[in-house]
Amino acid sequence: MKYYDKLIFELSKEGRCGYSLPDAWKGVELDLPEQLSRKSPAGLPEVSECEVVRHYTNLSQMNFGVDSGFYPLGSCTMKYNPKINEEIAAMPAFCSLHPLQPESSVQGALEVYWNMEKALSAITGMAAFSFNPCAGAHGELSGLMTMRRYHELRGDSARTKVIVPDSAHGTNPASAAVCGLEVVVVKSRPDGLVDVEDLKPLLGNDIAGIMMTNPNTLGLFEKEIKEIAALVHGCGGLLYYDGANMNPLLGVVRPGDMGFDIMHLNLHKTFSTPHGGGGPGSGPIGVAARLADCLPRPRVIREADGRFRIESEKDSSAGRVSAFMGNFGIILRAYSYILSLGRRNLLLAGKLATLNANYIKEELRDCYKLPIDSICKHEFVFDGLIDDGSRKDADGNETRPGATTLDVAKRLLDYGYHAPTIYFPLLFHQSIMIEPTETESKESIDAFIAVMKKIAAEAAEDPMLLKSAPHNTPVSRPDETTAARQPILRWEATQA
Repeated sequence: MKYYDKLIFELSKEGRCGYSLPDAWKGVELDLPEQLSRKSPAGLPEVSECEVVRHYTNLSQMNFGVDSGFYPLGSCTMKYNPKINEEIAAMPAFCSLHPLQPESSVQGALEVYWNMEKALSAITGMAAFSFNPCAGAHGELSGLMTMRRYHELRGDSARTKVIVPDSAHGTNPASAAVCGLEVVVVKSRPDGLVDVEDLKPLLGNDIAGIMMTNPNTLGLFEKEIKEIAALVHGCGGLLYYDGANMNPLLGVVRPGDMGFDIMHLNLHKTFSTPHGGGGPGSGPIGVAARLADCLPRPRVIREADGRFRIESEKDSSAGRVSAFMGNFGIILRAYSYILSLGRRNLLLAGKLATLNANYIKEELRDCYKLPIDSICKHEFVFDGLIDDGSRKDADGNETRPGATTLDVAKRLLDYGYHAPTIYFPLLFHQSIMIEPTETESKESIDAFIAVMKKIAAEAAEDPMLLKSAPHNTPVSRPDETTAARQPILRWEATQA
């Protein structure tokens, strides 16, 4: 074990101290309330300041992110976050604001909300946006609440079902269930697109709407979206657009023009703001004009004299879904991204994302199974290795197990790459879902392709090399089954 791989408790030596108190504090006794006084020592490690700093610095270097390497995580659009966006969000004029300040003192911030709403409306074809949701899944829930409110205001309370494709993101049925709606699954055809014939019998006066993303989770454009829209609208339902896959459509086609009535956007995906542990996120929801009054409040309204005000309440609104108006710093970053790229380069971003995905797919199709042979958009899905290295005897008994998708993902760690999304979507047994985004150069993509080909060759020759990977990471291959069933969620000093 390397020195910096050790736990901080393992570095502890009795008598070492990483801090010193000013002389004025020495001998001072604090009169703590009895309920706050410890009954036993805290059991903290005894280490020097230098060791503490090195420990946490080395831990931070073990993290993987878009700033340290290629992050081809399918369905998540992990694109590079431009640092100019961070600088703007950190400006004192923005980051020192308080959400309870008088409207007259935050006119600049309210103007950002207003301008951002107009920009997103132009990009998506929606009429109005609410920035209250604090994440993509939160946006889904808020959008479905808006859908329910719309039907309630029309006295259409029987609409309690939402149609979800079998290839949908897992958050779609989860959000519908949390919103109190029943999920009805529509099947996909062998070509990966929604089966319109399977959809038709599902439609009726109990359908609140359908949740879709286009391109779908397989990275394929739903070519029959206009027919689907007509069918759903024909039965009185609404179309909800999951904006997680919006990136390849930037400047090319708009959800509003496809017939969608409600949508959410993941600013931490499409518009390059920090993602996951680098968050927080933001999931603004947009709606067609007839649903604007149903959006969650508060919203920014522009008065005739050009000043901005916050509309906190409205009887027709779906209600309040966050404490204030969403994550302002994230909205600022996304607004900076949109202004930096402008109309022309937003169009280029979507096209380059599509080009990069198709390039990787074509370069690797001889090594990995391509279940749907079609031009993709921003992402695509393989179904495991073509030659996984498995061998059978004359009776068909397996003499050597083959490498799985999980093994490929583990082996990628040895080469310094974050794995793509694996085992999703559930349509294929060995799914490998790859999304390169537009921010990767041809050189970085070629290097990834070379590693994927090398891993495929290793699997064919010696699958156990993959099945025991990773070999050179700080933590080797864990027993994932035991970790999931018997997790150890805190470290005790007795474990050292």
